[in-house]
Amino acid sequence: MATSLRECRAFLRLWVARLAGTAAAQMLMVAVGWQMYDLTGSAWDLGLVGLLQFAPALALVLVAGHVVDRHRRSRILALCLAAQVVVALALAAATARGAITREVLFAAAVALGTVRAFQMPAQQALTPLLVPPALLARALAFSSAGLQAAIVAGPALGGLVYLAGPATTYAVGGAFFAFAAGLCLTIRYAQAPHLEPVSWPRLLAGVHYVAGNKVVLGAISLDLFAVLLGGATALLPMFAKDILHTDAFGLGVLRGAPALGALFMSLTLTRWPVRRHAGRTLLAAVAVYGLATLAFGLSTDFWLSMAALAVTGAADMISVVIRQSLVQLETPDAMRGRVSAVNSVFIGASNQLGEFESGATAAWLGPVGSVVLGGLGTIVVAALWLRLFPALARRDALIQPGTAALASPAANVGRGDKAEERAGAAARGR
Repeated sequence: MATSLRECRAFLRLWVARLAGTAAAQMLMVAVGWQMYDLTGSAWDLGLVGLLQFAPALALVLVAGHVVDRHRRSRILALCLAAQVVVALALAAATARGAITREVLFAAAVALGTVRAFQMPAQQALTPLLVPPALLARALAFSSAGLQAAIVAGPALGGLVYLAGPATTYAVGGAFFAFAAGLCLTIRYAQAPHLEPVSWPRLLAGVHYVAGNKVVLGAISLDLFAVLLGGATALLPMFAKDILHTDAFGLGVLRGAPALGALFMSLTLTRWPVRRHAGRTLLAAVAVYGLATLAFGLSTDFWLSMAALAVTGAADMISVVIRQSLVQLETPDAMRGRVSAVNSVFIGASNQLGEFESGATAAWLGPVGSVVLGGLGTIVVAALWLRLFPALARRDALIQPGTAALASPAANVGRGDKAEERAGAAARGR
């Protein structure tokens, strides 16, 4: 009982820390996006902000995964949040001095991308250590509910605070990051050490595992292409100002609308988790995401646009919970950092690289053409994945006999290359 209470407290502390960190990140992105568009008026520059956040995650994927598997994950997470305090305060200082330029905002995007290359796999790989496998899907849904609440409140709060000036927004975001970092340092849990020496086979183990597990590869690549094509986040400043004719607060509300839909869906999945037909449910959710993106692109009404964005958030939440559950349940704990790092690259590609894709196509087709084309592309991807990854489409229950996470974390630690080779061979045989 004492162990269960300790794990519960640790999970709740992680949950609150992620809420604060997510709200802060959303506040920063509202300020950076609005400030960049004020400075340059360029869709291309809005897209470059996303590209520059993604590039470090791609460059550091092997290093980040190995670091997360070798060191205490809560401390890595705390260090990443603390680094974002520095970035936020630097942006506040530059803005207050009138020294903010597009180059400064680009440099901040690179710094944030570098930090998040380590932050995302650390927090993904930490959650399975705090909850038993049978409760992981519910825990992810509950965690997502809190995160989506932060994503709703963060942009709206960021847009509201922005009325007092972007420097104030950056300073408040920095305070949120500092609180989250301090809370992560108080998380206590059992984690056996992974002390194997660095080698290329160990660095590449996560890549090989994902490539060999068709269910995991299909799930994360589906999210990659769906959000890469269908994401409209980078263009929201253009839609807000030029099409929907609203202000910075309206932009914050629009950025929060997908999270509002995701919050409702995550609460629903916490109460009624996906138990059957997980693969087909995932594919259907992605198709709905594409349809809602198409509706947003064609809308000229603020409230209709908000509703369409909320539906994209609800559909994406179904995809997130199923995908993250499959990745964590299918992966041995000793490899979770490396597999989560690979997964983070896919997520970063879908989000940050998707923002670049949106900016580039908007410069060519205009914002409406870019979003409409992306929505249609997402629907096509869902149909293609039904045929390309039949093992994913046939997946029924999330937890199946032989699932890697059913073994205790300690049982998967310290086995070295042979355990990783056996895991990879098992995955390739599916």
